[in-house]
Amino acid sequence: MTQNAPNSPAARDIASHLHPFTNLAAHPDKGPHIISQGDGIYVHDDDGKKFIEGLSGLWCAALGFSEPRLVEAATRQMQALPFYHNFAHKAVEPAIELADYLVKHAPVPMSKVFFTNSGSEANDTQVKLVWYYNNILGRPEKKKIIARHGAYHGITVAAASLTGLQYAHNAFDVPINNILHTDCPHFYKYGQEGESEEAYATRLAANLEELIMREGPDTVAAFIAEPFLGAGGVIEPPKGYFEKIQPLLEQHDILFIVDEVISGFYRTGNRFATQTYGLKPDLMTMAKQLSAAYLPIGAVMMNEKIHEVLVEGSRKYGVFGTGFTYSGHPVPAAVALETQKIYDERDIGTHVKSVSIRFQQRLKVLGDHPLVGEVRGLGLIGAVELVADKPARRNFDPKQAVGAYAVDRAMEHGLIVRGLVNDTVAFCPPLIITDAQIDDMFNIFERALEDTSGFVDDL
Repeated sequence: MTQNAPNSPAARDIASHLHPFTNLAAHPDKGPHIISQGDGIYVHDDDGKKFIEGLSGLWCAALGFSEPRLVEAATRQMQALPFYHNFAHKAVEPAIELADYLVKHAPVPMSKVFFTNSGSEANDTQVKLVWYYNNILGRPEKKKIIARHGAYHGITVAAASLTGLQYAHNAFDVPINNILHTDCPHFYKYGQEGESEEAYATRLAANLEELIMREGPDTVAAFIAEPFLGAGGVIEPPKGYFEKIQPLLEQHDILFIVDEVISGFYRTGNRFATQTYGLKPDLMTMAKQLSAAYLPIGAVMMNEKIHEVLVEGSRKYGVFGTGFTYSGHPVPAAVALETQKIYDERDIGTHVKSVSIRFQQRLKVLGDHPLVGEVRGLGLIGAVELVADKPARRNFDPKQAVGAYAVDRAMEHGLIVRGLVNDTVAFCPPLIITDAQIDDMFNIFERALEDTSGFVDDL
């Protein structure tokens, strides 16, 4: 990573590339960490250093970084038909096959799939569909969508509005109108002294109902939730949470959107976390592991109740006027379809359930460390929250960047993980990881945690 050479990749990156989710002021000095090669669960940088990719890139490279069948699927489709669209009654076979597969394997009865290029686009589309649906039903006031503080639903204008994390809002003039937020379901942080998880879930459900009644049920159109908060800290809902929330939505005719962008496709061991938590969505969002991240693709899946109203809209207006040039692009669709075949043939869900035992064992051990306030996780995903005062559950001053230090030390030792809010460090390795590789990953992080203890002692 030689940055001084005037024509080096690093120098050219600094000169011309605006990075997403990056400190732009620090980038000219810090420079890029250039990843140049992948092999299974490992990636290599341009200096040849090897890393365990402990977050599957961005929660997405489910089959690792060197699956030849996905390369071959993309190549075959590029040779046969590198692009065609799905507008105006046109269609391409990979999109047809993928939509058919997803509907047949949906966790609850679903009717149609609408393809996008990312989870953000999919959740933007969810907002449009909810608004369209209620307009066609003659309910123009029923437009408000409730999301949750701490949630991550994407970063386009409407999706960023749904996201309940401050960094996604700072100076961007979001949230837009008709987007509301209710409680973050994090018992460790927001549960009251002496309150059980069940009682906490009851309180959150009561707060949601109070919000619905205050706004007016006739104005609230939908509730969107990740089965567990992903980028908000890998936070599972408190016991009984969805069992208390879902009846409220049914009572007030509020659509339930389940965002499976991170949780979908075996991350919890089941094909969808909707199954893991017994959810009954009207609409679902998916992306990331849909194609194992080898090519960009996202999707919205809807039940027949929604679809019937969309059809009625076309009877009134003609063209269903939304979509993207690359909706159902044949190459990503072919790769996503091949990804599903691999999941099925290798029984990836059984593998995840098996290695998750070791993953969760090693994760929970971290909870004994004096810096770790809470360990959270299920399946092959987890996080540790680092705290200044463990008994008091008090976080470090964000300016001390303790979580970021731990992430940097892990990288020095050969592991890439991700720092989230509140000095939380997240793990989400490729689904193909083995027990031995899980041990390697946590052995490295334990070394990084000891380094971090020394750093904290010097603060």
